[in-house]
Amino acid sequence: MTNLDRRELRKSLRAKRNALSAAQQQQAAALVSQQIQAILPAQDFCVATYLANDGEIDLAPTITACQQRGSVTLPVLHPFTGKHLLFQHYTGHTHMTFNRFGISEPAPDSTAIRLLSQHDLLLMPLVGFDAAGNRLGMGGGFYDRTLANVHHLAKRPVLVGVAHDCQQVEQLPVEAWDIPLDLIVTPTQIIRIS
Repeated sequence: MTNLDRRELRKSLRAKRNALSAAQQQQAAALVSQQIQAILPAQDFCVATYLANDGEIDLAPTITACQQRGSVTLPVLHPFTGKHLLFQHYTGHTHMTFNRFGISEPAPDSTAIRLLSQHDLLLMPLVGFDAAGNRLGMGGGFYDRTLANVHHLAKRPVLVGVAHDCQQVEQLPVEAWDIPLDLIVTPTQIIRIS
């Protein structure tokens, strides 16, 4: 698949998720929250989440549920490289700002940073996925660069893609730098990758 094909696939899948009604989005958020709560440790966990953008599944119900039994982080564009993500502790009182893409994120605070190895789950938005655990992101490579060495960690988070069912495709092409997912959660299924 060429870069042009990937760009067209992204455009098509983004259009599908953006075509969902507000009611469908709200229902998807509630169902995904139930699915994620079923796979969480009992308590004292740390989960990296995200704030929905561009038709992504809203994790607000998931974040609220996770904060009752554990802790939550949100991705922040690395202030120096701008090409990697950091994960900062997040509560309802966290001071927020907008990054260069207009996406809300915690204001940089070095005392709030949590290492990848401190997370139990890393919930990632995606544009497309297949049943083999391959993920098509927005094309910026932020998660791929951030997770490039995740398999070398002594303790690493479970990598979970979160998507609407309409974002599933039969097969995605795999690039050398792509990091496969461990699980994919949609409103109707949890796909466990062997």
